[in-house]
Amino acid sequence: MHPQDPELEKKEIIKRYRNLLRVWHSKNTADKKKVRRAYKLAADAHRDMRRHSGEPYIYHPLEVATIVAGEMGLGTTSIICALLHDVVEDSEYTLDDIRFHFDEKIAQIIDGLTKIEDIIVDPASSPQAENFRKILLTLAKDVRVILIKLADRLHNMRTLEALPKDRQLKISSETIYLYAPLAHRLGLFAIKSELEDLSLRSTEPDVYYSIRQKLLASKEERQKFSNRFIYPIKRDMRAKGIKFQIYTRRKVYSPSGIRCKRKKYLLKKSMIFSLFAS
Repeated sequence: MHPQDPELEKKEIIKRYRNLLRVWHSKNTADKKKVRRAYKLAADAHRDMRRHSGEPYIYHPLEVATIVAGEMGLGTTSIICALLHDVVEDSEYTLDDIRFHFDEKIAQIIDGLTKIEDIIVDPASSPQAENFRKILLTLAKDVRVILIKLADRLHNMRTLEALPKDRQLKISSETIYLYAPLAHRLGLFAIKSELEDLSLRSTEPDVYYSIRQKLLASKEERQKFSNRFIYPIKRDMRAKGIKFQIYTRRKVYSPSGIRCKRKKYLLKKSMIFSLFAS
C-alpha cells in the first residue's frame, strides 16, 4: 500500500504534471492554459479519490495524458480529454460542465469514453470478441476516443499488480482480446506489444519472467554476432576505397511474441531462429 504523506504526494503530482508538459513540447501559451485548466478540474474532481495502490487518483489521468502526448504524439484536445476521461463517470461533474469549461468537441470525446465503459463485457468468454472490437470502432466517431482509451488501458496494465488476482486476470483478458488487437489495427505496434507483454506477465508470470531473463542473457551474444557479421564487410569496403555507411537494426523482442511463436509452431526457445533483421 502506498504510504500517504500529503506533502510528498503534492510534490509528486506537480512532478508528474511538469513531466506531461515536458513530453508535450508545446510552446503555445493558450493551449497550455487550457491544459492547466483541465488539470485543475481533474484534480478537483478526484481530490478525495485513491487508486487500489493507495496513490492519489490524479496520478492516473496525469499518466494517461503523458502517454497520449509522449508516446502517441497527440495534441491539445487529446491531452485535455485524457486528463478529464474519468471525471464525468466518477464525480459530480457533468458533460454540460465540460462544455461550459471547454467546448463541444471535448464534451463529445468525453461522452464517447464514458459510453465505452458501458459496453465492455468479458470478451474472453464469448466468441463475439471481434464484434466488440467493431462496436468500439463504430461508437467512436472520433478516433481520439479509441486512442485515449488505449492510453488509459496501457497505464492500468502498467499498474495492474495493485489489484486482486481475479481482477488482474479479468482485465488482462479484456486487454488481450480487445485492446491489443485495436492497437495493432491503428498501427500502434509498440503499445500493442507492451499490452500483450503485460497481459502475459499477469496470466503466466513464470513464462513471462523466464523468457525475459533469457532475452537479457542473450543480448550481449546477439550484439557480438552482429559485430562479427559486419566486420568483414567494413574491411573489404575500406580496402576498395568505397565510402559507405552501414545501418543495423536489432530485432525488438517481446516475451509475448516469443510465447506466441512457441505455441504456434510448438517450438522450444532454442529452436527460434528469427534473431536478426536486415
